[in-house]
Amino acid sequence: MENAANRQAKSRRKQRFEAVHKWVTATAAAGALAISLYNFTELHWPPTVDVTLPHLIRLDKQGNEVGLYVQPTISTRSKSENVEVIRDARLHLTPTGSISSSKRPAFYWRESDTWAYDPTSDTVNPTWGADPAPFIVSQDKPQQPSFKFLASNWLYQAGRYEGSIELRRTAGRSPLIKTFCLIISKAAANELTNPQPPSQNVRFFRNDLPKFTSSDNSPDCYRRDTD
Repeated sequence: MENAANRQAKSRRKQRFEAVHKWVTATAAAGALAISLYNFTELHWPPTVDVTLPHLIRLDKQGNEVGLYVQPTISTRSKSENVEVIRDARLHLTPTGSISSSKRPAFYWRESDTWAYDPTSDTVNPTWGADPAPFIVSQDKPQQPSFKFLASNWLYQAGRYEGSIELRRTAGRSPLIKTFCLIISKAAANELTNPQPPSQNVRFFRNDLPKFTSSDNSPDCYRRDTD
């Protein structure tokens, strides 16, 4: 027959088990609540937006206007029920070094274009795609707008430029800014000013050409692909 000592030992073990079980259950419930609250909060946070510039930009000259075309990728990796609204895009280009005293262009977002290859002329040409207007960025809706920026009464010179793309968001949110550098050689400046043939006035500048990325002289800058 079970003695009193054994009954007391079993009772204590049972009490400890019940206490541990309650503690584990309470901890698990608290953890689940914390995760739920975090997920709920994360879903209602404004999304974190990334801006990535392409390896290629285009420049041209149209009468007394200079055009710069760039197609960044704008995306977010965070889960959020909110969306980011990009209401405006600005391009800033500042001459530096030996041309720092030259006129600074005032670019504005003219439109968003689409590009198509013309086999007859062996050229890639822009056509109107959309008016400059706010657009939405969400996790399931990344954007790749092909911005066309124009500056009037300005002409590029050979030299180095520091540039930035500024994406202005809804009120209360700081703008997204992505910087880059652009180097225009004398040959590129002449070619842009007097394209041959005249109908092919769009020129390509890249920041991933091996002949430049392997050097120590501003390897990440955009440069004319034939320099």
